[in-house]
Amino acid sequence: MATSPDLGSTVENFTLPGGLLDGDTFVRRDYHLEEGRGHPLVLAFYPGDDTSVCTKQMCSYSSGLESFTKLGAEVWGISPQDVDSHEAFARKYDLRFPLLADTERTVAKAFGIAAPGIGLRRSVFLIAPDGTLHWKHVALLGATFKSVDTLTQELAGLTTG
Repeated sequence: MATSPDLGSTVENFTLPGGLLDGDTFVRRDYHLEEGRGHPLVLAFYPGDDTSVCTKQMCSYSSGLESFTKLGAEVWGISPQDVDSHEAFARKYDLRFPLLADTERTVAKAFGIAAPGIGLRRSVFLIAPDGTLHWKHVALLGATFKSVDTLTQELAGLTTG
């Protein structure tokens, strides 16, 4: 298993299929990490659509989306389910940020968070505008998640520092 990127290191580009609920339309496309250059990017890896803790986490980030956008940041949710599953999940809970499908867990492996049985460890990586890793949290058990307040605090430090 690969290790998680080091703080301050450049995060390697990746491309994953995904979609974004825009009004009543779920817009599908490929997402490239390099699109995040020039502004902060929150990569929120979660084990599964429509599961208890994951639903709470993604709903929390969606309802707190304005706090992220005020800091110039985008949020991308990434899990092993396919784009069809992500569309159903986004529609059910009105999630308003992109959900990306890492069905082969290649990106989870590159980030050192692939885990047997659950697919991946619940993790959050904050990518700086220059493409370097600014902050990360990798959960051991994954029964809890980092709050919007914690993430925006870290992002605020990035934008002021």
